[in-house]
Amino acid sequence: MGKFKDLRVWADAMDLTAEIYRITQLAPFNKDYAFLNQIRRAAVSIPSNIAEGDERGTNREAVHFFNIAKGSAAELITQLNIACRIGYLETGEMETLENLAEKIRASLKI
Repeated sequence: MGKFKDLRVWADAMDLTAEIYRITQLAPFNKDYAFLNQIRRAAVSIPSNIAEGDERGTNREAVHFFNIAKGSAAELITQLNIACRIGYLETGEMETLENLAEKIRASLKI
């Protein structure tokens, strides 16, 4: 515990978060402030909870925060699908981001 920067799942979540920030800076995301804020918060929650969980003193606490991160990944996947359905994302881009989020979710199964 305590070496969250060395965790592959944390690095993947950081990459995903950076990509979410990149795409939400572009139109039409950048005009939809409520949706932009919600999708960014879900993305940021994933690596943040992985880090917090890894820094906790017990495995039980770590599992709790990893489960929150897993839930945030599911929330982000839902938001990506919504973004695609309303025309904010192309299908291919949504699928690429969804696959990375699914990889992170799978890595957090405990």
